Amino acid sequence: MIRFARILLAAALLSATLAQAAVTVGNVEFPPQQTVQQRALELNGAGLRTRLGFKVYAMGLYLRAPLDDAAAIIGDKGEKRIRIVLTRDLEARQFGDALLTGLEKNHDTTALGALKPATDTLLTALNAVGKVKSGTEIVLDRLGNGATRLLVDGQQRGEDITDANFYPALLRVWFGERPADSELRDALLNKPQ
Repeated sequence: MIRFARILLAAALLSATLAQAAVTVGNVEFPPQQTVQQRALELNGAGLRTRLGFKVYAMGLYLRAPLDDAAAIIGDKGEKRIRIVLTRDLEARQFGDALLTGLEKNHDTTALGALKPATDTLLTALNAVGKVKSGTEIVLDRLGNGATRLLVDGQQRGEDITDANFYPALLRVWFGERPADSELRDALLNKPQ
């Protein structure tokens, strides 16, 4: 009986260690935890965005606690982090245009109109970055007050976007009815491929 208990304890410790391991996607390492405003967030999942057969970026989603339901992630009011690392050179404007396309695919005209000031603020900040190289890190944080913050290579770009509806709208780019990449969505939800 004692031997069996030791085996169970060893298995539990091993699975806890594996759960805390970093995940590597497209040569990009995603640590098991990140911090947003002193709040520790856990890696929910990570995956690779491909378009027309080309690798575009690796992406990780960090949440307060793991969730495997897209609607629950979108509806969660807590801190979050989307960490994107580009795997090819491009203009920041191209990345912004792709985000805008994702917003348009997952929102009606009325919702897009309401989101326009926030969207314009984000796109202006992205366009100011100019050319971005492979390895550039783009982070979109949802802060505790509901605001959205953009960081590029660790530096804040633009002002915080205070519209609390904007971050859930951004999440719909990857988790909405028409996600940018369904395989990436499943990887971010940590679903078996």
